[in-house]
Amino acid sequence: MLRRPAHSDWRMGDFRHLRAWQEAKHLVILSRDAIRSLPRIETYALGTQWQRAAYSVALNIAEGASQASRKQFCRYLEIAKGSLDELQGVLDLADALGYVPTDKLRHLRLTRTHCAQLLVALRRRLSAE
Repeated sequence: MLRRPAHSDWRMGDFRHLRAWQEAKHLVILSRDAIRSLPRIETYALGTQWQRAAYSVALNIAEGASQASRKQFCRYLEIAKGSLDELQGVLDLADALGYVPTDKLRHLRLTRTHCAQLLVALRRRLSAE
């Protein structure tokens, strides 16, 4: 009996059904609202970096889901996790500089943490299959 290679039956399906992507999309929306509260002087420095990091999380999940193998998808999830770590740094800076209200930051941090947990769980699941 011939055994099919593990990658031949790989099908992620529609990335929009992944809870990690849904949470990343929510993080983009929350970030957009918080970025608007930054002072004008930070719009192109901190704001642009913040926006790119948030977008990177969602878009790497989406792009990774279309890859030819689980291993490739896991690599995109690692990149998304790196962007979440970058976003944590951005939130810490915004907090230290007093740019964003505490309640908004708390909600952003919780959403970022939840998204990171979902990414790690998804990556573990993919690595175990």
